Amino acid sequence: MTEFLHLKTVAEVHRMFGLGKPVHPLVSISWHKSGHYDFGDTKITSDLHLISLKGNISGTFSYGRNSYDFAEGTLVFIAPGQVTSFGESGLSLDDSGWSILFHPDLVRKSPLNNLIRDYTFFQYDINEALHVSDKEKTTLTELVRQMDTELHQNTDKHSQALILVLLETILKYCRRFYDRQFYTRTNLNSDIVARFEAYLESYFASDEVQLHGLPTVNQCGKALNISGSYLSDLLKLETGKSLLAHIHAHIIEKAKTLLLNPNHSISEVAYLLGFKYPQHFSKVFKSGTGISPSEYRSLN
Repeated sequence: MTEFLHLKTVAEVHRMFGLGKPVHPLVSISWHKSGHYDFGDTKITSDLHLISLKGNISGTFSYGRNSYDFAEGTLVFIAPGQVTSFGESGLSLDDSGWSILFHPDLVRKSPLNNLIRDYTFFQYDINEALHVSDKEKTTLTELVRQMDTELHQNTDKHSQALILVLLETILKYCRRFYDRQFYTRTNLNSDIVARFEAYLESYFASDEVQLHGLPTVNQCGKALNISGSYLSDLLKLETGKSLLAHIHAHIIEKAKTLLLNPNHSISEVAYLLGFKYPQHFSKVFKSGTGISPSEYRSLN
């Protein structure tokens, strides 16, 4: 029978992995050591963020609906609340790699609290992990060493600020390296963009739009077998427009055709396109065209 384990604090994770007492209650850095970890069929959730650079790991790790076989130079990001589990054979580590673990309270009173949601790679699926080059790995590891040194310094009035600066710098570099990964996969990305456009076309041509309303970010990602956050970031880099902007553009083109039919009221057009409220449809249409649906109809 599957067991569930919820970890609330950094100290609980340290006890689970036999790491000793953390030097800071809200953040820790661990340098991987050789060992084997087997938690059986346990599914694990936590209140913590995790950034982990693998060394030479054997075994599998999964969350959501995907399982990942580790490859060289991979960074994995896990957000609070995500369900994780290990494969049947557990997980074996060597003496390379590192992990950063931090509680949201670490950043809650800082500007990073409002920025953390912009680092959408915490919401990516495991198969969308970041693959870093040796040079990129060296850059990140040096920043982690600086952060680790700061954690072990005698605490003074500058300690918290410096830890947060280093953490944010690490996240910014990860964002840069993810952008590089997107660009180096441009052919694959173009295929995903085309598949996304085809999905929107088929969705709005089917009964799904009346049954389920407007497609959500996660729904679009699931249809393409990737996470919604990854799809949204990919579209932004490939086309300059967010996933929501693509959906709205598609809706507006469909609406223009429907508005040419005088037998459809504006409210009916809104419902046909999946809107619960006509006012929301009118707002989206005007935002994209500069005029209201009724003004567009009067021009044609």
